[in-house]
Amino acid sequence: MKKLIGALAVITIILTTFIIAKIGDQIPKGWFSAGSNPSEYEMGIDNTNFVDGHFCAYIKSKAPKENEFGTLMQTISAENYLGKRLQISGYIKSENVNGWSGMWMRIDGENNQQLGFDNMRDRTIKGTTDWKKYEIVLDIPINSKTINYGVLLGSNGKVWFDNFRLDEVDKNVQVTNLIKENKFPSQPVNLNFEEK
Repeated sequence: MKKLIGALAVITIILTTFIIAKIGDQIPKGWFSAGSNPSEYEMGIDNTNFVDGHFCAYIKSKAPKENEFGTLMQTISAENYLGKRLQISGYIKSENVNGWSGMWMRIDGENNQQLGFDNMRDRTIKGTTDWKKYEIVLDIPINSKTINYGVLLGSNGKVWFDNFRLDEVDKNVQVTNLIKENKFPSQPVNLNFEEK
């Protein structure tokens, strides 16, 4: 009986190790890898470190150059969100990030024109941090075609992310758009250069 229990324990350890390794090699359903050099990043599913549930996604650097980055992302049609204000939120945890990491969202129009963008460049995730909720809020103009979002890792380190949501929010919620609207004057100004 002891031999049988011992054999079952060994089989369980082997199967668990296989499942963890196999899960780690998978890109989560609905997501894809991209970036300046995605081959320098391992991306997949982790079943040992998550906010709740049983899994989270992760990005881990291999040997990227200083200015390279990898991202795990999704692209969806904007048709159901035109004229709305959207908030993407999710939890991110980091380990030894010596470049930077962040959640990001980009709104594209015709010919990939960027209509809205935030990659948290002004509030980056660096070093080693515990699970924390992050949010991005962007307006979806009526000429939008796609909504792109994900998590990026620049340079070295590892990030885990979990429990992402995409929600319509009230217009009172402030946008985090890094693209500033162009505010042009309605009339020519100081054409004779005499005004100071």
